[in-house]
Amino acid sequence: MSNISIKDVPEQWAECLRQRAARNHRSLQGELMAIIERAVQESAPPAAELGQSPSGRDGMGVVVGYGAGGHPIIRRGWKTVEQVAAELKAKYPEPFTEGPLGADIIREDRDSR
Repeated sequence: MSNISIKDVPEQWAECLRQRAARNHRSLQGELMAIIERAVQESAPPAAELGQSPSGRDGMGVVVGYGAGGHPIIRRGWKTVEQVAAELKAKYPEPFTEGPLGADIIREDRDSR
C-alpha cells in the first residue's frame, strides 16, 4: 500500500476532520480513508465500463449511492422495491384477519414466565 502525506494543513481544517471522525466513530486515519474512498469511487468509470452488468446479476452488484460513512450502497438484487411490493400484494390481497395479534403473542409469552 502507498502512503500519502499532506503538509501544511490549516489547524482549523484538521480540527474539523477530527470532529467529523469522532461523529462517525472512526480514527482520523479511518475518516480520511473513507473520504478518499468515496472520492475515488465517484470518479471511477460506470459499472458497464468495468464489465459489470447493469442489473447486478453478476454477483458483484451495482453501486446505487453512498451511506453516511462514505461506504457504497450496493444493490445486489434485481427487483425494485415496487416490484416486490406488487408481488406481495398480488399474493396476499387482503390483510390477515385470522390468528393472534402480535400484542397477544407478546402478552402470552410475558405471562408464561
